[in-house]
Amino acid sequence: MASVEEDFPRGGTTNKKATESKIVTLRTEVDNLFQPSEQPEAKKRKGASKDDSKKFKKPKTGKEKGDGLTLNTAVKCVEILHAKNVKEGMLMLGCVKEVADFEVTVSLPCGLHGFLSIKNICDSYTKLLSQQLDSVDTEEIYSLPHFFYPGMVFRCVVAKLDEAKGGSISIQLSVNPKLVNKALTSSSLKAGMVLTGCVESVEDHGYITDIGVSGTKAFLPKKAVTDKQSKPEELKVGQYVTCQLEDVKNDGRIVRLSFCPPTIAQPCAEPQQGWNLTNLLPGLQVKATIKKVTKHGLLLDFLSSFSGQVDFLHMDPEQASSYTEGGEVRACLLYVEPSTRLVGLSLRSYLVQPGSRVEPSPACGDRIGEVVNSCKVTSMHHMSGAMLELPDKTPAFVHRNHLKESNEPGNDNKVLAIPEHTCRILDFSPIDQLHFVSLRKSVISKPFFRYHDLQAGQIVEGKVAVLLTHGMVVHLSGHIKGLVPRTHLSDIVLKNPEKKYMEGMKVKCRVLSVDPENKKLYLTRKKALIESPLPLFLSYDDARPGRVSHGYIVCVKHFGCIVRFYNSVKGLVPLSELSSEPITNPEDVFYVGQVLKAKVLHCDTEKAKMVLTFRDAVAKETEEIRKPQIDCEVGKKLEAKVLKKVLNGLEVAILPEEFRATLPTMHLSDHMSNCTMLWESMQEGDTISDLVCFNKNKTGITLTKKPTVRWSLEEGVVAKEFSEITVGMQLIGWIKNIMSYGVFVEFPYGLVGLAPKSAMTDKFLSDTTTAFQMGQTVIAKVTNLDEEKKRFLVTLKMSEVISPGGDAQTRLIRGLQERRAVTEMLATRDNSELHQQLAALSIGQKLKLTVDTVKESGAIFKSDDLVGASIMATKHHVMGVSLTSGQKVTAVVLLVDILSTSVHVSILSKLVAKKKSLNEESKYTAILQHIDKDFATISLDDTAQLTVIQTRSHLNETFLSESEKLRAGMCLAVEVIEPSCEELQGLPLVSWQRTAPKRQRTVSENQSSSKGHRFGDILQAKVRTVKPTCIQVTLEDGSIGSVHVSEVVEAEEVRQGSFPTSSVKVGSVVTARVIGGREATSHRFLPFSHPKFTYTIPELTLIPSKLDQSADFKVVTAKEKLSSYKVGEEMTCFVSKFNPERKCLEVTTDPCVTATVELLAMITDPKDASHPEKLYKLGQAVHAKVVEVTSKPQRLALSVTGSHKLEKDSVTLGMVTSIQPQVGLLVKLPFGGTGTVAVTDLADAYRPNPLEVYSKDQLLRFYLLGNENGKWQLSLRPSRLNPQAKPAKDAEVSSVQELKTGQIIRGYVKSVGERGVFIKLSTSITGRAELQQSSKYFVNNHKVLSEHLLPNTLLTTKILSIDKKEELVNLSLLPADTGKPDVLPESLGLPLRLIGEEKKKHDATKKKKRTLSESEEKQEESQVPKKKKKKKTVTEDNDSGVEVYFREEEDKEDEEEPKPNPAKQVTPSSAGPSRLQVAAGFSWDMGLNSLKPASADKDPDSSDGEDQEGGSKAQKKSRHELEQEKKAAEKALLQRETELMDPNLRPQDTVAFERLLLASPNSSLLWLQYMAHHLQATQIEQARAVAERALKTISFREEQEKLNVWVALLNLENMYGTEESLKKVFERALQFCEPMPVYQQLADIYAKSDKTKEAEGLYKTMVKRFRQNKAVWLSYGTFLLQQGESDAASAVLQRALKSLPSKESVDVIAKFAQLEFRYGNAEKGRTMFDKVLTSYPKRTDLWSVFIDLMVKHGAQKDVRALFDRVIHLSVSVKKIKFFFKRYLEYEKKHGSPQSIQAVKEKAMEFVEAKGTEAAN
Repeated sequence: MASVEEDFPRGGTTNKKATESKIVTLRTEVDNLFQPSEQPEAKKRKGASKDDSKKFKKPKTGKEKGDGLTLNTAVKCVEILHAKNVKEGMLMLGCVKEVADFEVTVSLPCGLHGFLSIKNICDSYTKLLSQQLDSVDTEEIYSLPHFFYPGMVFRCVVAKLDEAKGGSISIQLSVNPKLVNKALTSSSLKAGMVLTGCVESVEDHGYITDIGVSGTKAFLPKKAVTDKQSKPEELKVGQYVTCQLEDVKNDGRIVRLSFCPPTIAQPCAEPQQGWNLTNLLPGLQVKATIKKVTKHGLLLDFLSSFSGQVDFLHMDPEQASSYTEGGEVRACLLYVEPSTRLVGLSLRSYLVQPGSRVEPSPACGDRIGEVVNSCKVTSMHHMSGAMLELPDKTPAFVHRNHLKESNEPGNDNKVLAIPEHTCRILDFSPIDQLHFVSLRKSVISKPFFRYHDLQAGQIVEGKVAVLLTHGMVVHLSGHIKGLVPRTHLSDIVLKNPEKKYMEGMKVKCRVLSVDPENKKLYLTRKKALIESPLPLFLSYDDARPGRVSHGYIVCVKHFGCIVRFYNSVKGLVPLSELSSEPITNPEDVFYVGQVLKAKVLHCDTEKAKMVLTFRDAVAKETEEIRKPQIDCEVGKKLEAKVLKKVLNGLEVAILPEEFRATLPTMHLSDHMSNCTMLWESMQEGDTISDLVCFNKNKTGITLTKKPTVRWSLEEGVVAKEFSEITVGMQLIGWIKNIMSYGVFVEFPYGLVGLAPKSAMTDKFLSDTTTAFQMGQTVIAKVTNLDEEKKRFLVTLKMSEVISPGGDAQTRLIRGLQERRAVTEMLATRDNSELHQQLAALSIGQKLKLTVDTVKESGAIFKSDDLVGASIMATKHHVMGVSLTSGQKVTAVVLLVDILSTSVHVSILSKLVAKKKSLNEESKYTAILQHIDKDFATISLDDTAQLTVIQTRSHLNETFLSESEKLRAGMCLAVEVIEPSCEELQGLPLVSWQRTAPKRQRTVSENQSSSKGHRFGDILQAKVRTVKPTCIQVTLEDGSIGSVHVSEVVEAEEVRQGSFPTSSVKVGSVVTARVIGGREATSHRFLPFSHPKFTYTIPELTLIPSKLDQSADFKVVTAKEKLSSYKVGEEMTCFVSKFNPERKCLEVTTDPCVTATVELLAMITDPKDASHPEKLYKLGQAVHAKVVEVTSKPQRLALSVTGSHKLEKDSVTLGMVTSIQPQVGLLVKLPFGGTGTVAVTDLADAYRPNPLEVYSKDQLLRFYLLGNENGKWQLSLRPSRLNPQAKPAKDAEVSSVQELKTGQIIRGYVKSVGERGVFIKLSTSITGRAELQQSSKYFVNNHKVLSEHLLPNTLLTTKILSIDKKEELVNLSLLPADTGKPDVLPESLGLPLRLIGEEKKKHDATKKKKRTLSESEEKQEESQVPKKKKKKKTVTEDNDSGVEVYFREEEDKEDEEEPKPNPAKQVTPSSAGPSRLQVAAGFSWDMGLNSLKPASADKDPDSSDGEDQEGGSKAQKKSRHELEQEKKAAEKALLQRETELMDPNLRPQDTVAFERLLLASPNSSLLWLQYMAHHLQATQIEQARAVAERALKTISFREEQEKLNVWVALLNLENMYGTEESLKKVFERALQFCEPMPVYQQLADIYAKSDKTKEAEGLYKTMVKRFRQNKAVWLSYGTFLLQQGESDAASAVLQRALKSLPSKESVDVIAKFAQLEFRYGNAEKGRTMFDKVLTSYPKRTDLWSVFIDLMVKHGAQKDVRALFDRVIHLSVSVKKIKFFFKRYLEYEKKHGSPQSIQAVKEKAMEFVEAKGTEAAN
C-alpha cells in the first residue's frame, strides 16, 4: 500500500469542470506575454514561478513572433543530461532496451537508464490487472512483451526518483497519458498534433484511446490502424500508440485520431498547432534554425520562439562539420524539463529521417564488458566527458565520472595528453546509438563485469552481503551478486548460519549455475565441492560412463536419490545402487544437500537423463584413474590427443589406450610466450608428441612438454621422493606459486621446495612478483632440509647453480622450432592463402613493398603478395629515410607474427645491403633490432647478417627493472658458434653477452688481493676511536679492526656500573688477537674458524688471558654461547641501547650475543617508568640474571632487578593491560607472567566504582597471592604491600569459616539473576541475597534490580545464614538489617512487600475471597490517590485479596499514556477509563470500566451471616426466626436477579459475558469489555477470537458499532500482533467499513504509538485516495505539525489547494493557519491569516477566530493592532458592534483605564460617522 507512486498534483485542470475554460485562457495569456497588451490577470496566474517573471520582465514591442524573441532563455554552455539534473515530472524520449514481464528497462538520452513498471502504463490497464488479481478467470491479459519490443521509441515521464542502495538514483518512468500529456487541456488540442496514448477499451469499429486530457474522448478507428500496418494486428487494452489528431470537435471534447506506425516519419509540429512551453512533448519533429554552433553542441530556435540545445552526442556525425549559424535542420525533441524550461533536441538520422528505426543492439554485436586497448580521445567536453575512438573506428563516450577513479580529482588535460587509452565497454545506449565506456582502472581490472563472464564450476571470491532465510547473498563485484542457497552454506546443514557468516566477510565459493539473461547466479560454499579434485560435470557430455564426480543430493525418494552437478546436470541413483548393503528406506541414510561421489553408469545426452551409482565410487576410485597407475610411468615418453581446451591447459587422452591426463598451458614450452601461442594454436583432436608424464596421483596424470624438464627426466637428474633429496643437489623445476616471502618451485614426482626471497636472485629484490613468471622453468639447488616436516629450501641464484653445457643454444633452437610448428599448423589448418604466405617468410628475407602511411611512430607498408597482413616498421627502422605514400622500397623481414598476421620490417640501408659471410668463432658487436617477448632479432656489425637470440641467456636470469631488460638499439658482444645453422633456417647461431659489463670482483679475488687476517692471528694495533660499546683500531696493514666492550677487560675484573672502554686511550698502541670478523655491509659477526677464511673487518680481543699463544683458543659460535647460559645464572652484560618503541633495554654479553631486558625487569619503582633510560648509560657494565634462553629463534632475556622469576608472597612491579568489570584488573607481570586483581583486593577500604581510578598501561606494585593455571592472583591492598599499614576496614576473607551469622559485611555486586543478587565478598567467596531479601519493595522481575544494581556496585549486607559444607552464604540487603537506604529508589513508585500481620491477613482473605475478580482490585487501586505509576496499596476492608502484577511492558505503556481518550464510557461514576477504547487513544492497560460489583456490596453482610450461623447451630430456631430467614433469602435472591439484569454491571467471568451478549448482541461496548477481560489475563488469541465473533454477530446495519470493533482489533494487533497481522486486519476492515474512517483510525493509532514512519506512509496513501476530502488533508497537516515538520505541512497545504475545489481553499488555509498557531510557528500562522483576510476581508467568522488565536498567542501590541483593523472593516454595523464589544472586553481584562477610554472614544467616532443608521 505504501508503494503507491508519488502523486502528481494536476494544478487546476482536473476535476474542475466549472473553472476549466478560465484556466485555459490564462494559459494562452502566458504564451503571449511579450505582446504589449498585457493583461493584469496574466501576472497573477496560478503556479507562475519566480523565474518566469524574471524572464518576461521586459516585453519587447515586436512586430511579429519571429522577432528573435524566445520564451525560454538559451543555456550558456551545452552539456549532456546528467542523472543529478533529472527531476520528477521531466518528459523524455526513451527507447526500450529489455522487456521483462513486469518491467521494461528503458534507455534514456545521454546514457541514462530508467525503469517502466507494469503499474505505470495507464489507468485502464492497471484496473484490468487488479481485476485479474481479484478474480479467478477474467479475459486473457497481455503482458508487457506484447506492448513493447527492444528498439521501440516512446514518450515517457519521470514518475519518481528512488535512491538505490549504493546512493545512485533509480529513475522510475511512466507512460500514463494523464502524466505525459498533463499540460494539455481539451481546448488546446488542435488538428495535426501528434500525441501518444494508451488504448482504453476495444469497441466494434475502433478503440477508445486514453490521451490523458480530462474531458476529452479520443477515438481511433480500426480502419485507420489496419491501413497503416503492414501486418494488421488488433490493438489491446493498455497498448501504447502514437496518433495524430485528425479532427477536433466540440471545443476539444471529441477527437478523432489516425495511427502513426513507428516506421513512417511523423509530420513536423507547426506553430499554429498551439504548442507552448508548458505542453511541448518529446518525440515531436520540428523544423529548427541553428542559432549558435559551439564546441560542445548547438543552440537552436524552433517553433518560431523556443530555444533548445543539441549536445554533441546528438549531432549527426556525418554532418557535424557542416552545421552553420542560420542553417535549417529537422530535429526531434529528446527531453523537456518543465521547471527550468530546458529543451534538448536530437539531430541523429535514426530519430529524424522517415522510415528509420532505432537498433536495440550495435551492428558489431554485443561487446559489453569487453576491455579495449589503444583507444584515442577524439574530443574533450569538460562538463560532460570525452569522446573516444576505438581501434575499429567505432566512437564511444566516457562520462566525466569515468575519466578518473571515484576518489581522485579530475584532470582533463592529463587524459588528453595520453595518446592511447585502455577502456572497458560498460553499456550500449540505443537512444544515443553509442557505446559508453570507462577509463577507471578499478572497472577495467574487475575479473567479472557481467554475469556472462562467469562459468559453472569456476572458483570465485566474494563478500557476504546479507543472510536471508533461504540463503546468503554474496557480492562478487559491484553489481554481480550470487545466492548461496541455505543447503549450500556448508557441508552440513547449518542451524544458525549467522554465527558462521558475518556481513562483509570474504568467502570462497564455486559457481553452481549461472543464467546471464535473468542475472541469476547460484554458488556453493560446500568444501567438498570447492576442493573436489574430480572432473566437473558441466553438461551431460562431460558425464561419460565410468567417470566419477562429486554431486549433491537434491531429492531423496523411496526409489532412490536424485543427485545434481553443475548447471542443470542431474541423474538418478536407483535404490540398488545406493550402497553395497541393501537399503530399504533411503530417507534414513541420506539427506538433501549431502555431497557424495557418484559414478556414471549410463548417460543419454539427447534426453538429458543419467543413471549413477554410489557403490563403485565409494568403494574405489574411478577406473580412469585406476588404470593408468599400472601403465603410465613417470618419465615415460608419450603421445596424446587433445580432447578439450580448458582455461589453464589441455585435457588430453594418452594414445593408444586413451587414458585421461592434463597438460597445463605452462608445461607446453620452456619459453612462457610460446606456451600461450601453442595453446591458442591447438585444437580438439590434434595429436601432441614428445610428452612426458612428470607426476601422477589420485587426482590424475599430469604431462609436460618442457624440453629441459624432459631432458632431466631422461638423464635421471631427478629425486623420486623426499628421501632422495640431499643438500647441494641440483634439480630442474618450475615456478608453482609466487608469495610475498618467496617462490615455491615444483619438481617432477610432485615434490615442492621453497626459494625464500633472499635466495631467489643475486640482486636486491623488493617485490617477488617481478622476478619470475608462473610456470617458468628454473634450475634450483637444495640448501636446507627439514626431515620432520618433509620440507626443503632451494636457491635460484645464478651464482650458485650450474647451467648444463650448451643449454642456452639448445633452448633457443627448441624455442624457435616450437614457433615454427605453430606457424606451420596454422598455415595447413585453415587453408588461408595469407597464412601460407606468412609461413613461407623467414627472418632476413628481402621484400619489395609500397609505402601506405607514414606516422610519427613509424611507417605502414603494403604488398601485393601479402594482402591483408599488416606490415610495419618502427621509427627506428625508417630513420634517415624520407618516405612518401606510394613510394616503392626494399625491406628486410625482422619478425613474422602469424597469430596477429603482422610482419615487422626494416628499411635501414645497412640491413638491406648484401650479406657478408661469417667465420666460426669470430667476434662481432651486434645491435638489437627487434624484441618479441622471449626472443630478439640482432644484426651483426656491418655484415647485413641477421639472427635470433633469446632474451634470457640463463634459465634463472631475472630482470627486476625496465633498465635491466634488453631494448632495441642496445649493443651486445657476440661470438659466432656456427655461421649457418640448419635448425635456425640458415641463420648464424651465436653466443652473446652485454658489452663492457661491469666487472665484479669475485670473493676469491677479494681474498687473494687483500692479505686479510685469519682466526687466532696476534697483531699490533693503534687505537683510532673509543666508543662506549666498542673500540676501533687501525692495524699494521692500514685496515680497520674492532674490539667489543666485553673483550677489553677480564670478566672477573669488571665492576658493576663501570665503563670498560674508558680504560683505553685514543692513540695508544695495543696488542690484539683476531677472534672473528664482521661483514663489511651488514656488520654481522662471523666467527668462522676456517683455516683459509679471512675477514674484511676483523673482530679483536685485548683480554690478556686470551693473548697467550699457548692457551687453548677455539672459536665459539653464537649458538654454543647461548646454550651455555642457564636460567637464573648471574652474568655481567653491557648496555648497548634503549629501544623507546618497545620500552626495553638492549644489552650485549659477547660480540655475537645481544640480549633484551624488558621494562618490568629493568625497574623496581613505578616512578622510574617514564624515563627508564636515565638509569643506564651506554657501555655501562651491569649484573643481570638470565630469565629465558632459546637457541631457535635466538633469544636471551635478562633481568637487572635481582630476581629472575615470580615467587608467591613477594611484591613485584606490573602493568595494567585491561580493566574488565566482571574480572577486575588484568596485569602484565615481569618475566612473561600475567595476573588478575579481583575487585575485593583493590583496597583495604572498599569504595564505590572501584575500577575508576585505574587506567591502561598504569604501572603499580602488586603482591603475589598465588598462582592458578599459570595466572597469578594479585592484591593491591596496602595491608599486603606494606606490613606497617593501618588495619583494613574491609578485611580479606579467605574462607567461609571466618564469617559469622548476623555479621555486617560489605561487598561488590557480581550479577543479578532470577535467583537473587550475587555479591562478591572476596576473591573466592560469593554470597547471595534472594529477591525478597534484596528490597522492601515488591519486585516481580529481577530486571528492575539489575537496572539499579550494576556490576561492582558497593553494598552493605547482613549475613543471614552460612552453609559451611556447601560454602553458601545467604545475605540480606533489607534496610531493616543493614541500616542503609533501600537499594531501589522510592521514585520508582513500587508497592511495598507485605510482612508480618499484614501478610497473614492477606493470605487469609486470599482464601476467603477467591471469587473476586482482578478487575475489582484494579478498581480499588484506582480509587486510591496515586502517582503516575501504580503503587500497590494495602487497604483494610476492600482489599480484594488477589494481587495482580502487571507485565513490565504494560507498566511502561501506562506511563507513556497518561491521557486516555474517553470515547465511550458507560457511566460517569466509573472509576477509570475503559481498557478497550473505541477511539484511537487506545490503551489496554487502564483499569476497565468497572462498576460497583454485587459481591462487594454483599460482602460484609454475608460474612456476618456466617458468623451467626456458626454461633447458633446448637439452638433450635423459633417459627418467627424461620420466617425472617425465608424473607431474607428471598430478598437476597431478588437482589441477585436485579444485579444480573443491571446492564451497567461489570461481568466477572466468561459465563456472565456470554449471558449479557445474548441479551444485547449489537453492543460493541460489551464486546470490547469481553476482549479486555481476556487481555487482562493476557489471552491474546481469545481476545482476537471474541473480536472475530463480534464482527460476525453485530448486525450489518450497525455500522458505527462494527467500526468500533474493527478499531479495537486494529489496536490489539498494533500492540500485540505483528506488522503482517495488522496489515491483514486493516485490509479486511477496508472491505467491510467506510474506508476513510478506517484509514483515519489506523493513522491515529500509529501516531499514538510513535510509529511515525508508518503513519506518514498511511497519510500519503490517504491524500491520494481521498484527495477530495478536506478532513484528510487537515489531519495529515496536524500530524506533520505535531512531528515538528512545518515545511512538509506547507507542502501538504499547497497540494491540498490543488486537489480540493476552490471554494474550500479559504477554509483549508484558515484551518492550517490555526494548526500552525497550535503546534507550529505562530508567526507563520499569523502571516497565513493575514493573506487570507486581505483577499476575503468580509469573512467575519475568520476575523473572530484570528482574534481568539492572537489573544491566546500574540503580544498585546499585535492584538490591539488587529482590533483596530477589524473595527474599520466595511461590513454591516451589527458585526462591527460585536467587534467593539470584544475589543472593550479585552481592554477591561488586559488594559488600563486609559486604553478602555480610548476604545470608547473610537466607538463614539464610529457611531458619529455612521450617523443615524448606527444609532438605531
